[in-house]
Amino acid sequence: MTTKTNINWLLIVVVFMLVGINVGCSSDDSPADGEEQVTPDPTPTPTPTPTPNSNYPLSDQSNSGNWVLNTAVSDEFEATVLDESKWLIQGRNGVFQSNFKGRAPSQFSTNNVRLEDGKLKLETRWEPNYNFSPTTDSNGDKYENITTAAVITKSEFVYGYLEVKCKAADAEITSSFWATGGNTEFDFFEFFGDHRQSSKLWKDRELWWSIHDWTSAGAGRTTYTEHHDLGYRVADAFHVYGFDWSADGVKIYIDGVLFRDVSRATINSYDDINNGGGNGANENFVVTKPIKIWFDQETFPWHGVPDSLEDLELNSPEGKKTDGKVDFEIEYLRIWQKG
Repeated sequence: MTTKTNINWLLIVVVFMLVGINVGCSSDDSPADGEEQVTPDPTPTPTPTPTPNSNYPLSDQSNSGNWVLNTAVSDEFEATVLDESKWLIQGRNGVFQSNFKGRAPSQFSTNNVRLEDGKLKLETRWEPNYNFSPTTDSNGDKYENITTAAVITKSEFVYGYLEVKCKAADAEITSSFWATGGNTEFDFFEFFGDHRQSSKLWKDRELWWSIHDWTSAGAGRTTYTEHHDLGYRVADAFHVYGFDWSADGVKIYIDGVLFRDVSRATINSYDDINNGGGNGANENFVVTKPIKIWFDQETFPWHGVPDSLEDLELNSPEGKKTDGKVDFEIEYLRIWQKG
């Protein structure tokens, strides 16, 4: 092979090498025609938490308890006005069940109930010019300055799983879920949204539930009660509170998780005589008869009472500090019974 031929072959090899280098080092990473280009996601979206099945209790999504919704006493509050074929608004047409006008100085007003944003909202208002009852409450205290609200189911039931999603009013006022019937009272919770007394500051996190006997033996006294710190302010956010009430006792669930399991035997062994009076030798577990559900707001003078509009609205968000009201908000009430 001649020297010229060798040079030509050398040039051909160099050209191929240069072409190979350019291809391998190309800055164009576009996929070839027909290939799908995939862009990595630097912040992958987490898998969303499944929406709970509203057909069953949050704590029993598989419905192992064979629960059937009682539509006569359940409500999603998605209408524009409260269904008064299902609910009594305390004070409507001058009718006050159990002659209970409210806990003075507050008084129930039929004007303080509204449905809004798919929720039942009970209002506490600073309303000195309201036409308050000239009577006094059972303690001889007068009604003045503050109006609240109460609603009561018209149908009764006995035993079941009660679930409510709600947020307490953020003020010196109660936001309560309770029941009466058969000379008994079952207080599922009585939240007090904002405690100002230095010895009670933790109580805006309190779950307080009780049983009362209203027969002649009990005269309304407590036969069982518990106080618990939930670890969060009850007026800060919505939570789901579930109560499995049966002939065997009470189980309480917070956001679908078992919080308390109190047997009938435990309730009956409670020393009610030395803890508030009780009902003597009678059984403490008196909540064995049909009940009606109440949602209401009350003043508890021993915890403090708002003494001005500014005091009532102390914790209201900016823009709502002068409307003269704070709300107890209930997203739904669902009551299931065994099928």
